[in-house]
Parts: sequence; structure tokens; C-alpha cells
Amino acid sequence: MRKILAPILVILFVSCQKNDTPLNDSGPDDATRTVYINILNEYVLANEIFQDVVNNSGDVLLIAENSLTGKTNSSKIDATITIEPFDLETFPKTITVDFGSGTQGRDGVIRRGSITIVSTGWYWEQESLHTITFNNYYHEVFKVGGTQVVKNFGENEDGLIEFFVTVEDGIISSTDGVNVTFNDASSRIWIAGSETPLNIWDDEYLLDALQNGFSSDGTTYTLVFEEPLHYVLLPRAIRSGIIDLNIGGYPGFKINYNNKTITILGVTTGF
Repeated sequence: MRKILAPILVILFVSCQKNDTPLNDSGPDDATRTVYINILNEYVLANEIFQDVVNNSGDVLLIAENSLTGKTNSSKIDATITIEPFDLETFPKTITVDFGSGTQGRDGVIRRGSITIVSTGWYWEQESLHTITFNNYYHEVFKVGGTQVVKNFGENEDGLIEFFVTVEDGIISSTDGVNVTFNDASSRIWIAGSETPLNIWDDEYLLDALQNGFSSDGTTYTLVFEEPLHYVLLPRAIRSGIIDLNIGGYPGFKINYNNKTITILGVTTGF
């Protein structure tokens, strides 16, 4: 086993600190509306944190491969990466990313604890499988748990690399009462930037998903993507896409990134 200290690109597709840019709560002081807005915010938080984990894990795998081939990487933030076994050919590999007591990313987010990735091949390899687990891992004040699996499906009919991502028993929690569960089955298509693997800042993805879970108050949520979300990394944003949600058994909820609106039980406002 050999340890390397490597710079890791740690970025969110969009800011996902709990109180940063919350969904718009304009209009009358309606307690029911406030409850639903809180549930929507918790879903957005959970989804974005797990998207961040996928992004970081892919970058870590590229760093690990590059460390064995002598290539350089443009990442800027230090964390300790352990690769075992430390060679190019032997799989599965166990790759541990240790953020220690706190490492601040280029996005300003502080991460601590560690992530373990068990990989059956390098990130680029078709059919490679990457299983991600968490060891006392925090994204800011939010503790992250569950199992995330990323599979490389290779190129689709349009010649774009596609990944299938699942999250089982995902949970985001904090000491101030956040306790959100999250399950995910999603397609993630790399639509830009794959030709420059050492410069992840030009990457863009399309995400299409079926997701479900429970909010902190125990309310169920399920959702489908009416239109895939278009993620860009720099500047960090969701450029477009539409999410339809069912909350507590009720339809009529929508997050529309095309026109920056949310719909709650048929009432639409901007955010």
C-alpha cells in the first residue's frame, strides 16, 4: 500500500449549503406552503450533495490513475488519497479519500471525514463499477451516509459517455434536525468536457432520474425528471431541466430550471 498527497477537485454543480439561495417563499404567510418549501429545499440539498459525491469520486479516480502514469492534474485542493493495490493493472482497487478534520474546496465547501471507493476498473473503462461508502463524512455541517454505485455504460448512440448511478439508503443529517433520506436511480450523460479529462472545469452533464425518500418530518417524496437537468461546472449552475414531484402522496409540485419557477399545488412563483 502506498499513500500519495494529491490535489482534489472538490466542487458542487450548484451551491447546496442549506440556507444558500433557498427556494423563493414570496406570497402570503401560508404555513402549508412553508412546510412544502422546506421539503423541496431538503430534497434539493440531498440531491446536490450526492451529485457532488459522484463528481468528486470521478475526479479522485482520474487523479489515482494519473498518479500511476505520471500525468498531472489541475485540481487545487489537498486531501490524502490511498490506493491499494498501488499499480495500474490489479483490480478491484480500494481508494480512500481522507479530508481529515476539514478541507475547503474551490467551491468554498468544507468537507471532512473520508470516502472509500471500491473500483473494478478505471473511470474511463466501459462496464467499470465504482462503489462509494462514507466514513464519518461531512459536507459542511451535514453528515452523509448510504451507498452510491456508479457504472460506466460506455458510449451511447450519440457517442457520449453514459453512467448509471444508484444511491441506496442515502441519508443527510445534521445536529439542527435535518434528517433526509434519499434513493436514486439515474442516468448521467457526459455531454461536454470528456475530451479534456485533466480539466474537469469544462465538464457538462445531463441527469435523468427517478428519486425518492423522506423529509425530516417523515413526509414521503418521489420524483421524475420531466426534462433532464443540464449541469455545468463553471460557472456552477443547473442550466435547464424540469423536475416533477409527488409530496406526501400529492402531485402538483414542480421545479422548473428553464424559467426559474417552482409550482406548489398548482401555484407557480419564481426563485
